Amino acid sequence: MSNGFLPVSRQDMTERGIEQLDFVYVIGDAYVDHPSFGHAIISRVLEAHGYTVGIISQPDWRDDESISILGRPRLAFLISGGNMDSMVNHYFVSKKKRPSDAYTPGGVMGKRPDYATVVYGNLIRKKYKDVPVIIGGIEASLRRLAHYDYWSNSLKRSILLDSQADLISYGMGERSIVEIADALASGIDVKDITFIAGTVYKTKDISGITGSDDKDYNAILLPEYEKLKADSSKYAKSFGIQYKNTDPFIAKILAEKYPGGIYVVQNPPQKPLTTEEMDDIYALPYKRTYHPSYEEKGGVPAIAEIKFSLISNRGCFGGCNFCALTFHQGRIVQVRSHESIINEARQMINDPEFKGYIHDVGGPTANFRHPSCEKQLKNGVCQNRQCLFPTPCKNINADHQDYLELLRKLRALPGVKKVFIRSGIRFDYLLEDKNDDFFKELVEHHVSGQLKVAPEHISDAVLEKMGKPKRSVYERFVKKYYQLNEKLNKKQFLVPYLMSSHPGSTLKEAIELAEYLRDLGYMPEQVQDFYPTPSTLSTVMYYTGIDPRNGEKVYVCRNPHEKSMQRALIQYRNPKNYELVYEALVKDGREDLIGFDRKCLIKPKRADAVKNRMDGKNQNKPIKKKTIRNVHKKKH
Repeated sequence: MSNGFLPVSRQDMTERGIEQLDFVYVIGDAYVDHPSFGHAIISRVLEAHGYTVGIISQPDWRDDESISILGRPRLAFLISGGNMDSMVNHYFVSKKKRPSDAYTPGGVMGKRPDYATVVYGNLIRKKYKDVPVIIGGIEASLRRLAHYDYWSNSLKRSILLDSQADLISYGMGERSIVEIADALASGIDVKDITFIAGTVYKTKDISGITGSDDKDYNAILLPEYEKLKADSSKYAKSFGIQYKNTDPFIAKILAEKYPGGIYVVQNPPQKPLTTEEMDDIYALPYKRTYHPSYEEKGGVPAIAEIKFSLISNRGCFGGCNFCALTFHQGRIVQVRSHESIINEARQMINDPEFKGYIHDVGGPTANFRHPSCEKQLKNGVCQNRQCLFPTPCKNINADHQDYLELLRKLRALPGVKKVFIRSGIRFDYLLEDKNDDFFKELVEHHVSGQLKVAPEHISDAVLEKMGKPKRSVYERFVKKYYQLNEKLNKKQFLVPYLMSSHPGSTLKEAIELAEYLRDLGYMPEQVQDFYPTPSTLSTVMYYTGIDPRNGEKVYVCRNPHEKSMQRALIQYRNPKNYELVYEALVKDGREDLIGFDRKCLIKPKRADAVKNRMDGKNQNKPIKKKTIRNVHKKKH
């Protein structure tokens, strides 16, 4: 009897009467049939279009036979490295190994290789020389052209070449994967599939896309890979071009040349999905949990947070420079209907493990429930203007009414005690809404004691490099948030996410942030060092020292010790950070922040304290060890 999951073994195929699968999908994650997992969506979409799909989850890449357990597919192998880039999954920003993997049964680390998509692609090529290989998912999507790789500190080629794949389906991929499947099923050779939006292919002949009078097919030739490697400023320029060509309505074909006369060609992104198409995708027969074979290993940890969360949108016009969403999902927001989301909520309520709490209703940014302005669905987004940065565009449609109505409907469902919003509120967009109803109900109904927000920094110089609003905007939000809490007789707090060592941040800006936290009386428990993940504007700044938006030079903190100092300054009250904070203050000439004054960040070292006392009026008065020790104890 079928358990409702897609086949993972020959026995599963036999039970379903399948002799040969159309597609074999190799994934770096455990098999979780939930729409928060890319492999679940792509496989169910293909199934809905009449194709058979089998799953090989986390094959042993050291065993050539691990890739053939489902046999040779009729049409193609599909590969996804997982819901995260495999290198981000494996390593902290310090490049030390993470101890666990939330996307693996039992949380066990090491069940997928580094650079998983590349390794799986080469593993398939050893066994099956002539079967088409299509790669997708976040890892392939963000490495689709030449890209800086933080872990090897090098500029890598397109993942299409290193994986020996035939095509990349980049972005979310629902449309492109069906078009690829239909093309293959009709008998078109994979090498001739060069016409599908949202794909990247390789060729030695680009005459059909360049030199034409038809501007729609006049490709932009990016700098050659060898020149990018030789001159990082050329990479900054190339990425700037790519960044302006991420919109499906206005993007051009991009071509990047490699040695041997090979071109990697990126077609424009697929068009945004309509609400009806989004609804259809989320209505597919997902099992909404991990494969039962993982039960004895303790299940898959990643399911815990998303099992009772609802995805209401995708895409983001926030434009944070350290975020890869512009490159992956695009800037045009796509949404599901209220009916679709409420139907999914009712399914949740019937789950025996549901305790009455919906953990989240959102997406990349929770309070984006429609495109930022009316023109985007016809003309695309602006190439040279962000919707919210440096200030909100005059054409922005800051209206939370639809989102508010959705939340009200969810709160009213029998069995629902509380609906939380955890995927992030864009506070500058919230402040643009002249109607305060959503803000009031956010505070009244959707905060669990504390609201997490992401100012990221408070230095305007750093915020500009981040693509974030100015400090004054965040302070306006904070003031209004606490005013609403007081009015509603609530005692709820804000937990700001902060980032250290982002390009543009020197010790001066890090100290400025520490002073802000001092005045706030708050020390964050967690601080994120800037992590240079593939294909973000901030990562390009980190690698090149150039802002690809305008060609200006940017200060970049690459020295591990200085990074430790910047991080320590944010948590200056932690006794473990004392020496790093002391060194940073001395190095930047800010000894005024070392002392006993309430404006000081840390106390002096004992030797300094003794010297200061000796130099002062009471130089004949002995200093007691106990006194100094007690001062530090009281402080920390």
